[in-house]
Amino acid sequence: MEKLLREFVKFAAKIYYCCVHGQKKEYKYIPPSGKLLDFNELSAMIDASLDMWLTAGRFNDEFEKKFAKFLGVKYALSTNSGSSANLLALSALTSHKLGERRLKKGDEVITVAAGFPTTVNPIMQYGLIPVFVDCEIGTYNIDVSQIESSITDRTRAIFVAHTLGNMFDMDEILKICDRHNLWLIEDSCDALGAEYNNKKAGTIGHIGTYSFYPAHHITMGEGGAVVTNDKDLYRIIMSYRDWGRDCWCKPGKDDTCKKRFKMQHGNLPFGYDHKYTYSHAGFNLKITDWQAAVGVSQLKKLPDFLKIRTHNAQYLMKKLSDLQDFLILPTVHPSVTPSWFGFLISVKPESNFTKQELVEYLEKNGVGTRQLFAGNILRQPMFVSNDFELRIKDSGIINSSELNDEHYRLLPNTDFIMNNTFWVGTFPALSDVELNKISDLIHKFIEMKK
Repeated sequence: MEKLLREFVKFAAKIYYCCVHGQKKEYKYIPPSGKLLDFNELSAMIDASLDMWLTAGRFNDEFEKKFAKFLGVKYALSTNSGSSANLLALSALTSHKLGERRLKKGDEVITVAAGFPTTVNPIMQYGLIPVFVDCEIGTYNIDVSQIESSITDRTRAIFVAHTLGNMFDMDEILKICDRHNLWLIEDSCDALGAEYNNKKAGTIGHIGTYSFYPAHHITMGEGGAVVTNDKDLYRIIMSYRDWGRDCWCKPGKDDTCKKRFKMQHGNLPFGYDHKYTYSHAGFNLKITDWQAAVGVSQLKKLPDFLKIRTHNAQYLMKKLSDLQDFLILPTVHPSVTPSWFGFLISVKPESNFTKQELVEYLEKNGVGTRQLFAGNILRQPMFVSNDFELRIKDSGIINSSELNDEHYRLLPNTDFIMNNTFWVGTFPALSDVELNKISDLIHKFIEMKK
């Protein structure tokens, strides 16, 4: 009876979805990103609700297992956002369980200033020193030729994102990491499904991170994941995610290690309950089973989502190819198969119009645009109004409140991106109709400016 009732409720939800949400959208305003859901996600959420299990449960177990399988990685842990995934990845590398390889206050982490703040924030939140190198124009990824000269005896890690689904040069970065014994965190929040020589983004370095916010390749509403092939890192990441506890038993499970009351930890009494033993100053960054249920449903659609994103990016590339006297279109490393989060466009400096003018025209005429997130994050209030220690390439350590034009000139491409670059959407709900409108408006604007 219970099974029959459950199927009846889910069927009723399908009817509700089709009647209330089932009409295809006609965009008066073409958003740069968005989710693509149907009755399957609604049914999954209701299925999870009927379990009356409020935290991570069977759907989360299924999602972590299937997500790891899709990526070809040993371990996947869900978390409540991509930003939390980045925080967990960096936190894990500070663990005392890593011995001499742990990151300590004052150690340096190489990154870029053109990107999303929560790639950089954990570095400073742990008292580490971010070392900013410049980006390439075209791929908008880290300029790997600048990394080696930026390394000092305090450099311990590289933490950088694959920009909008277009992966950076993994071969060169891995060689640098091997030569200098550096950790590599791949922020793949915008690059789920991208590949470098047939290996998925986030699975090649030591730790990979992902976001499932509605703008991303799949969504849980809010959500993210951390992956690794290293069992020790997996246990450490889980500890930081789950209050910092030493025990790795899942909720509702006890004594997985078979030594629950037979171990010595810290200065606790021998045999103190392992379930309440804490080895890290951790957080509670888990998801609910409602989120995981949506994630399981979205994973089934991911291959199709990736195909549509690829088509949309290639379509825009073709439609805008005749404007390259005015615009810089995206470029891709030969070993990379992107999973386009968005389509980046730069206005050439010699053009007789600015990015600002083009963006305002598109927005006024119903095409949504986005910046490459923070632009140059060193110019953001969070830096100029605080006292973070940082380095820019091979310069000495400076205080963020002392940043000036002399420092900004050390990252010319980052400032170029801030001033000249924006992106438009490639997400799966967009069809050739919307892409034609984007292209037609850009052509019309440039024709008016000639």
